[in-house]
Amino acid sequence: MILYLIACAAGPTEYIDDGVRIAQAKGWDVCLILTPSAARWWESRLDELEDLTGHPVRSRYKLPGTRDSLPKCDAMLVAPLSCTSLNKWGAGITDTLALGLPSEGVHMGIPVLAMPYFNQAQAAQPAVPRSIAALRQQGVLYLDGETGYEPHPPRHGDASRFPWERALDAAAQATRPTT
Repeated sequence: MILYLIACAAGPTEYIDDGVRIAQAKGWDVCLILTPSAARWWESRLDELEDLTGHPVRSRYKLPGTRDSLPKCDAMLVAPLSCTSLNKWGAGITDTLALGLPSEGVHMGIPVLAMPYFNQAQAAQPAVPRSIAALRQQGVLYLDGETGYEPHPPRHGDASRFPWERALDAAAQATRPTT
């Protein structure tokens, strides 16, 4: 099973290699897509991530006429999803590959899940509940509260304890055939 793990510039992306390893231990073949800002965080170590996944790490749209370097996926997990990317995606702004893939994928029948990572002050912005509702209306499984991640108090997040297992278990559940 192929998973597109799509990470935004949010704290847990510093530990995206841990997320990849956990996904691989759960049987996923992981293709990693980063927002351009998140890719800057790993810029000097992108080769490590490519060695870990066995795939190119993508952060930009391919050029017209260029063959896609990633295999087709069975699911997409946008995690960690930043507040900025949530609101852009919810408004239909897909100016990055990391938002364009899940925005299109959910309408192509691919299971798309998103787990946020941002603080309570950011979550208090009026656009946040509208964006969550827009994603859910489209069929995105937005993982929050007890089933995902609850926004933390400002300056009190622990990015190293992001619940990768919870997100990956939800992705596995979303790809199970219904009988």
